[in-house]
Amino acid sequence: MISLREYLDTTRCEEPLKDLIELIAYQAIPIREAFLSNQAYAASLNASGEQQAALDTWSDRHLTNVLQESKLVAELASEEQPDVVRFPGATTNYAVVMDPLDGSSLIQVNLAVGTIVGIFGEGGVLQKGERLRAAMYMLYGPMTVLTITVGEGVCLFALNEARQYVLLSGGVRMPEGNLYGSGGIRPDWTEAHTACIGQIEGEGAKLRYSGSFVADFHQILKYGGVYCYPALKKKEEGKLRLLFEAIPIGFIAAQAGGAISNGRGDILAIEPTAVHQRTPIYVGSSGLIRHIEDLLAR
Repeated sequence: MISLREYLDTTRCEEPLKDLIELIAYQAIPIREAFLSNQAYAASLNASGEQQAALDTWSDRHLTNVLQESKLVAELASEEQPDVVRFPGATTNYAVVMDPLDGSSLIQVNLAVGTIVGIFGEGGVLQKGERLRAAMYMLYGPMTVLTITVGEGVCLFALNEARQYVLLSGGVRMPEGNLYGSGGIRPDWTEAHTACIGQIEGEGAKLRYSGSFVADFHQILKYGGVYCYPALKKKEEGKLRLLFEAIPIGFIAAQAGGAISNGRGDILAIEPTAVHQRTPIYVGSSGLIRHIEDLLAR
């Protein structure tokens, strides 16, 4: 079986980037082990004004400390922190964006959640998604699965009994499928989005939605279709964050032959202007994304 490091050694990644990817990937072990003792909600809100689960704050603090101590990261932006964190002692110029625990509200009902990470080279965290050096997520389901791209296609790894990542599949390609999931409460949807969903349902789209972005995207990556969190009547910018969620997941989708859009164009071409900037999201099979853009334009 091919290990994560063996795979990375076949890529064009420089050694410090390989080290950083491995370091982050293996934090899935302590994060997953912390599930049982961090079930409650914290008495705090994150930088986006959302109530934090105890594991949100634990995962954020843990990953921040690990990255600082590694000296492999110069700049960090986290969904759980209001401002960019800078590490003056860093020996590299890598900048990391992360959602430490996506879907944390589902922990108490034992549904799949995950950690989303993007890694930029020089230039800090406020960069277009197309400039990512690597994007990855760790999905905590029946297996702990790592989905990763370093700009050379998408690979899936799983933690085995020896706590080593082994390759499940390489060269992953997203098919044209008919699954869909849409966030937001239906009465809050815009007329355009409501009509769009009605159209693709009429064409055979099947609803699959758990409320965990990373888990819902993973099944789209596997089977094809679209995940969306649209602009809402009172929230034109939607709910999900550009840096922490849209950009890393979108980069993975694009590397697998899929696409990500805000309903009008490619999200990976957007220059972020704020750390907690939000965006509508449509991510999935490239043909379906283009079809949805056409429907919304009407």
